[in-house]
Amino acid sequence: MTNSSPAFAGPVVSMGAWRWLLVGVLAFGGSGCAGYRLGPVSGVAPGVRSVQVNPFTNKTLEPQLGEEVTGQLRSQLQRDGTYRLASHNDGDIVVSGSITRYHRQEVSLSPSDTLTVRDYRLEVRAQVTAYDRSRGKTILEQPVSGYTLIRVTTDLTSTERQARPLLAADLAKNVTALLTEGSW
Repeated sequence: MTNSSPAFAGPVVSMGAWRWLLVGVLAFGGSGCAGYRLGPVSGVAPGVRSVQVNPFTNKTLEPQLGEEVTGQLRSQLQRDGTYRLASHNDGDIVVSGSITRYHRQEVSLSPSDTLTVRDYRLEVRAQVTAYDRSRGKTILEQPVSGYTLIRVTTDLTSTERQARPLLAADLAKNVTALLTEGSW
């Protein structure tokens, strides 16, 4: 006895249906990237303009905080690549700032002793100014903050000192975002 039916008797899908399925998948997948822009958001081509970072003044009692923020801001601007870093007073944009606040806030307490702090949030705030030399006007003048969290150890002073580069880096990241994504 011979069986003339095929071994697989499932539904048959035509080539036209496969094409429509592929078009639908590509349309759906491609729509997620519709608003994405490659490169700087401000419309400036990378590396065309330069930025000069003047040393930040420190109006807090934390020593060397101005130098750390200045160094981290220069590094972050180089990493971002939107602007070239100028070092000889020839930048198109001049950024300066003053660190106005350094604050340590309790975040969590020890579960066994509600008077013992377990984690702190460190915050630094700076008044940042960016001046466009070519247009002769201030393009950014506002306070900018950065923060980091630390876990209390036996030596809080050392822990705080070790966290300062992270704190300065967060502030620098926020200043860089304002400079590179600004609509001015």
